[in-house]
Amino acid sequence: MRVAEKGLLVTDELTERASDARRRSDALFNLLREDAFYDRPIPERHRIVFYVGHLEAFDWNLLKELRPGLKSAHPEFDRLFAFGIDPVGGGLPTDLPSDWPSLEIVRDYVNHVRGTLDRNLANIILEPNSQTRDGFPPRTLFNAAIEHRLMHVETLAYMLHQLPLDAKVRQPNSLPLAGPPIVQRMVSIPAGVVTLGLARSPERFGWDNEYAAHTVDVPAFEIDRHKVTNRQYLEFMAAGGYETHALWEEDDWNWKTAHGIFHPLFWKREGNRSSGQTSSQKSGHTWLWQTMFDEVPLPLDWPVYVSQAEAAAYAHWAGKSLPTEAEWQRAAYGTIDGATRPYPWGNGDEAPNAQLGNFDFHRWDPVPVNAFPDRQSAFGVHDLLGNGWEWTSTAFGPFPDFEPFPFYRGYSADFFDGKHFVMKGGSARTAACMLRSTFRNWFQAHYQYVYAGFRCVNR
Repeated sequence: MRVAEKGLLVTDELTERASDARRRSDALFNLLREDAFYDRPIPERHRIVFYVGHLEAFDWNLLKELRPGLKSAHPEFDRLFAFGIDPVGGGLPTDLPSDWPSLEIVRDYVNHVRGTLDRNLANIILEPNSQTRDGFPPRTLFNAAIEHRLMHVETLAYMLHQLPLDAKVRQPNSLPLAGPPIVQRMVSIPAGVVTLGLARSPERFGWDNEYAAHTVDVPAFEIDRHKVTNRQYLEFMAAGGYETHALWEEDDWNWKTAHGIFHPLFWKREGNRSSGQTSSQKSGHTWLWQTMFDEVPLPLDWPVYVSQAEAAAYAHWAGKSLPTEAEWQRAAYGTIDGATRPYPWGNGDEAPNAQLGNFDFHRWDPVPVNAFPDRQSAFGVHDLLGNGWEWTSTAFGPFPDFEPFPFYRGYSADFFDGKHFVMKGGSARTAACMLRSTFRNWFQAHYQYVYAGFRCVNR
């Protein structure tokens, strides 16, 4: 989407981060052929055109209070594009392309909002003691706007992933990485204390569900050294994993059966063969993996991307379990001497970069799970940040002393329903700022579309 690229003129750091986030969302929309903006590649989500307007509507509705008296030129669009959570509770959305404004009009709205915010927020000074009417420093609102946009850059990527290949403008991809032969084994994690959550401070941004910091005792356990690969998941399928009722929770089995699910969403049958094959026919050479811009023979050493329900069934078949949030956190950031690292690798003090993992938009697709053999945790667990979020068995819920953000009350609290599960880590399309140890992602157990894999534990 070709719109103004001026950043929000606040501080050098926030200006550059906001401008970079805008560039990334614009570049993503520029991947689309013009007639694809009114497609709905995921049935549960809005049409793509909604998100073109939503990113700016969110910024406007959040940041306009920093300049009292600022008037909107298009209040109906402020409302139309405000609610970014996809329709739930009333079945799948039924709107038609003709129900939405033209792309030209939506783009004009985007340009107007950006220009108005940039002009009117140019001289705001974000002093530590400056506060909004809700008692937050303005910096918090700017960080929320930036990370909100970057979250959508990731979720839009997996939406666009489901579009037909000819609906997108092909982009060059980084050369695939090859690691040494994969040695799959379990890594022992001794009992210890782990800190979950973020200490409250005006100097550090976190979403409401990240607060507040607290400690949890974690008994000893074993965890997979690597994420579960397509090769391993193929063995589960060949063993009849999708046909064995006993491996699935009842609700998960009913979902799988009702929707005719018999393989990971990112896998495609070679030659568009019928889905009625037997387990003995599920051999590696019959499967393709749908990358963002192509279909390739199933990369056996890439992490498998599945729903939490499918991950849990695999773990059951393997005689293991999915890790809890606390177990995953200890394996990633804990140390033998009881200290905590900010990042899993090295001494934990090196900021994320392209040599440390598959994240921060450097690639469109996964890499082998052992592509970064020297970037392991203190306990020897690999590939913990990037290359695919990792499902846990922990239902998404509030930490002690949780307080919803007054400016975004539904961000977390609307999903404390026992049906959403915490994911940790990050994917190739996760921004570096959201690789912090306290960040929590979450989705429903039956959601297959996200770039998410898993590893198993023994207790």
